Amino acid sequence: MSTQNTIAIVGRPNVGKSTLFNRLVGQRKAIMDNESGVTRDRHYGYGDWIGKNFTVIDTGGYVHNSEDIFEGEINKQVKLAIEEADVVLFMVDADAGVHGLDEEFAHVLRRYIGKKPIYLVANKADTNLRANGVGEFYSLGLGDGEIYAISSANGHGTGELLDAVVSHFDEPGVEEPESDIPRIAVVGRPNVGKSSLVNLLLGEDRSIVTDIAGTTRDSISARYNAFGNEFILVDTAGLRRKAKVSEDVEFYANMRSLRALEECDVCIVMLDASRGIEAQDVNIISLADKNRKGIVILVNKWDLVENKETNTAKDFEAKILEKIAPISYIPVIFISVLNKQRVHKAIETAIEVYHNKRRKIPTSQLNDVMLKEIEKYGPPALKGKMIRIKYATQLPTHNPVFAFFCNLPQYVQANYTRYLENRMREHFDFTGVPIGIVFRKK
Repeated sequence: MSTQNTIAIVGRPNVGKSTLFNRLVGQRKAIMDNESGVTRDRHYGYGDWIGKNFTVIDTGGYVHNSEDIFEGEINKQVKLAIEEADVVLFMVDADAGVHGLDEEFAHVLRRYIGKKPIYLVANKADTNLRANGVGEFYSLGLGDGEIYAISSANGHGTGELLDAVVSHFDEPGVEEPESDIPRIAVVGRPNVGKSSLVNLLLGEDRSIVTDIAGTTRDSISARYNAFGNEFILVDTAGLRRKAKVSEDVEFYANMRSLRALEECDVCIVMLDASRGIEAQDVNIISLADKNRKGIVILVNKWDLVENKETNTAKDFEAKILEKIAPISYIPVIFISVLNKQRVHKAIETAIEVYHNKRRKIPTSQLNDVMLKEIEKYGPPALKGKMIRIKYATQLPTHNPVFAFFCNLPQYVQANYTRYLENRMREHFDFTGVPIGIVFRKK
């Protein structure tokens, strides 16, 4: 990810890195919990202080020789964040004092002394006793001769810390650098290959990948350029049914995934070819449709389907469309992330869907086409009332919505609305995009 004025927050597990991250970016973007090891991947957010805009990277807790099966991957993500950062905040726990893992991690950071500023930040200094006792952290040999005693929970001391940090930024930076860039979110059930797809497209291990369902917890975003377009790719935690969510961390991971779906422009919904389309897949697709998102369905692990014949993919697609009916506008792509089959076709389709979502039909062209279709088959009379549609226009909304002006809008039936939508899709390419049709009084 290309960044400017970048701050990395690093340290051992459970010292409050995500709490500080949320305070610096001004919102609860990272999951916080008393359980250690909640954060695993690099997580990005944006903040500002005294006229300087900056990027903040939250990282997983650095550990060594632990029983955590994610240890190696988390440590790799931490080191990537340090390399990327302009300023490093080494966070320790003022309540717990110097920990053996602090000393081990200090050895890792010493190789960066002289290359970039490293600030020693003693968190949880909520009382004068704790604040006055942070001197023991001088033994770590880091921090440019000063230790910043803060409480990321209530904000105490963070202003002084930020004053020092932003002094290293020569440029004001860009405010919300991702605000105008389209977002493509990869969503689906756990363990369908979402992180593997994102990593393959980016050409780097942006998200930790294992065979364990639930490896990804936060929604992880990164910039991506393809086919002359720049997008934000968002990897999300697997969405489970509420009844299957068994712990707080998983609950918040679900909530972050739902927020990513609500904030994106296009949803790539991934299915597992070996399991077919399941009830939770249908729920996710319905949710994306309800939120008026562009949608692409990717059937991953297609390489695991044995004895494929000429019509295997066609029959599989028919089953999907049968399960999600009456939704019928979504393209279905069969891929194998493992074998890199049709992966770029998938992202190319997602980009096409985004452009379809943004498509504007000139009023004259719309009326030339649709009034002929209405003339062929007009709205059925209701209660002896004849409905006459005079003209149509596209409304200035973020999603395609068309207003048809007529004498009796309240009498137009749902089946006629579907007829108009089908004719719209025949004449104009809105593949992957929900269309809104409303009737107004002329």
